[in-house]
Amino acid sequence: MPFLNRADAGRRLAGVLTGVPGADAIVLGLPRGGIPVGYQIAQALGVPLDVILVRKVGLPAQPELAMGAIGEDGVRLVNTEVTAAEQVSERVFAEVEQRERAELLRRAERYRLDRPRAVLAGRTAIVVDDGIATGSTARAACQVARAHGAARVILAVPVAPRGTVAALGQVADQVVCLESPEPFYAIGQWYEDFAQTSDAEVVRLLRAAADGGTGQEVRVPAGPVTLAGQLTVPPGARGVVLFAHGSGSGRGSPRNVFVAGTLHQARLGTLLFDLLTPDEEGEAGRRSVFDIGLLAGRLAAATSWLREQPGMAQLSLGYFGASTGAAAALRAAAQPGSAVAAIVSRGGRPDLAGPQLGAVRAATLLIVGGLDDQVLALNVAAQARLQAENQLAVVPGAGHLFAEPGTLDQVAGLARDWFASHLHAGDPAEN
Repeated sequence: MPFLNRADAGRRLAGVLTGVPGADAIVLGLPRGGIPVGYQIAQALGVPLDVILVRKVGLPAQPELAMGAIGEDGVRLVNTEVTAAEQVSERVFAEVEQRERAELLRRAERYRLDRPRAVLAGRTAIVVDDGIATGSTARAACQVARAHGAARVILAVPVAPRGTVAALGQVADQVVCLESPEPFYAIGQWYEDFAQTSDAEVVRLLRAAADGGTGQEVRVPAGPVTLAGQLTVPPGARGVVLFAHGSGSGRGSPRNVFVAGTLHQARLGTLLFDLLTPDEEGEAGRRSVFDIGLLAGRLAAATSWLREQPGMAQLSLGYFGASTGAAAALRAAAQPGSAVAAIVSRGGRPDLAGPQLGAVRAATLLIVGGLDDQVLALNVAAQARLQAENQLAVVPGAGHLFAEPGTLDQVAGLARDWFASHLHAGDPAEN
């Protein structure tokens, strides 16, 4: 699989786009999947991110066939070839347009909240999606960007059919596509993780971009290796949470990135970093994923490094662990002298922490999906061995990855409340 997830695809696209657009560029993500990709590009290029909203105006009897498209601020595009061939009257077109514009306005309100649409006049618009199949939506987005006054339109996607890429060159000044496989079956086949992007994540990323991003790229020394990470400390933060990723995922995990965004809104800082180096990942290094001692040691090293950074010594510390990362978090917190005050485990394997589980003194919240029977049983058994304050939260209808609609939002809310309570992250005047 070429792409781990949408964040990985965005970072790789950003590498190709570096130096291409000018200082007046803006990234326009197609919701929902194009926003996580576009966010990474906007951060790497240091340019704004906005959402581009388009709606296809389909034939009443054949909705998948576009007779036009609409965008915000009254932008209206008509495919005269289709309307003439199908003998579509202006009245019929207007009726369909009215329905689609109502949906477009609804989405604009949901995604933009109180923010106005970005001005595109005279700028370079980088239209981004997580992949292209037929190209109809991407085509409409490029045309809408042009109608809004963009001087130059660049279409950037991780994967698309070769023929579609060539055709889209008619509406974009430049098309950047990393993978053009033939035959082409589905976008999701080119991602290891193609979980649906939620509206909540779209809003969070747009907010983060508007506020200046989610933090700074850092290099974390951990013994003989150096680990890549991203450190975010919101203004007024009174606590910081280190994320311990499991099962080979890293700082770009869309689930952990989503949870981190929720913590930022509660004025909690985060450090998302890769526990394994690129050389240790992949099939040859799968054993490292279950080397809890190695992972715990690196988490402890990252914690020591973080405490030495300017302004970090006074912040309360927390760990958020997923899968095997939860075991690493518990084992690291069990070390003598650990200053970690709170731990949250998402679909974790606390049983892998071994005999050190009983030495954990941090308040621990175990979150498990109600459908994740095996992991739930392991968490129930592990909870009985915890001596510190602890709680088991079961999210109904959730599987191991919390991919079901609304379940990850519950995880994020539970984590936020647990850390806010135990890391004293409220108003400084209240502490």
